[in-house]
Amino acid sequence: MKIAIIGGGAAGFFAAITCAETNPACQVTIFERGKSVLEKVRVSGGGRCNVTHACFDARELVKHYPRGSRELLGPFMQFGPRDTVEWFEQRGVLLKAESDGRMFPTSDDSQTIVDCLTRAAHRAGVLVLTSNRVEKIDAIHGKWRIGAATFDKIMVATGSNTPVWEWLQGLGHTIVPPVPSLFTFNTKDTRLRELSGVSIPAASLRIPGSKLSADGPLLVTHWGLSGPAVLRISAWGARDLHQLSYKFPLEINFLGETKLVEVGELLAAIKLDSSKKTVFSNPAFSLPSRLWQRLVEAAGIAPDKRWADLGKIDLQQLGAQLARATFQITGKSTFKEEFVTAGGVMLKEVNFKTFESRICPNLFFAGEVLDIDAITGGFNFQAAWTGGYLAGQALASAGESALQ
Repeated sequence: MKIAIIGGGAAGFFAAITCAETNPACQVTIFERGKSVLEKVRVSGGGRCNVTHACFDARELVKHYPRGSRELLGPFMQFGPRDTVEWFEQRGVLLKAESDGRMFPTSDDSQTIVDCLTRAAHRAGVLVLTSNRVEKIDAIHGKWRIGAATFDKIMVATGSNTPVWEWLQGLGHTIVPPVPSLFTFNTKDTRLRELSGVSIPAASLRIPGSKLSADGPLLVTHWGLSGPAVLRISAWGARDLHQLSYKFPLEINFLGETKLVEVGELLAAIKLDSSKKTVFSNPAFSLPSRLWQRLVEAAGIAPDKRWADLGKIDLQQLGAQLARATFQITGKSTFKEEFVTAGGVMLKEVNFKTFESRICPNLFFAGEVLDIDAITGGFNFQAAWTGGYLAGQALASAGESALQ
């Protein structure tokens, strides 16, 4: 059988290797439009490659996918993070789990993963064609034609690709309109001016007027706000925030789950214990001093004012800045090179036992070409490995398509 894989990324390579190793009689060709393959793998995780996440319970794992959680439960039970770890270990690449569950190669170098995949593909006899853009695929008498070549089965793993989605629509598929996911927030709020690099280990974020909220580390950047908490809320709110044109209020509790009433009580206690100290120069709650000083200023408290001099209104205003500070978000920025899109091939049109199209026999999908995306932490790659593996097995099968 002749198999074509369109897209030389994580999902495409995993499918090609799986197919070729499962059935050596298959002639597998990867078509990659770029000059090199696995570029997203190469740049992910700051060049370290966050391969997967140490979440080995499929029911817990799917909770990290704003889109695709229901569909991925079965596939993750077939091939999950533990299987990914074993797959790479069998090929000489050891992975390690960090304290937050993210898993990286022990080399801390994404090139280790790239080399592993390219070696495995070469050994399995996969032909890789770079600088080879597929403009269109045609269905002819149960086969697939790409240019002058004909293939028995084809898999699309092109990621977020508008031209590809357009010709998939021409084949009868429905495309959920793509919108950005995993992005950072822009704000010009003066409370954050010159605080770039300041981090808060456990903040709580909420978007008033919606059900969107997230907890976790928060990072101040030169353009606004980033960090896991922001990325989580951007993923879950991808469509809602797109509809708002990325202009909305963001409420931040810099003290995490500590409620405003509790903050008021804690501030009253600090006032008694530190009465002779100036508020400005003595940060509380282990907050970074520069952030604390900005919040104190925003509460209208003078730099030379002592804790003993704070009145009821002062304490209320400081408490509000700490536990219920509202920032006006004015736009978004892409999170590093790890751009993720919500949208793609409608999931009900895919058989998730094999990742085959329910519309077109012998057409398969994996990766972000589907309407599947996750928060950061290795979850997007895991969806690619899982989809690539199950699709690769189905591609290798000599049996007839389930649609025929």
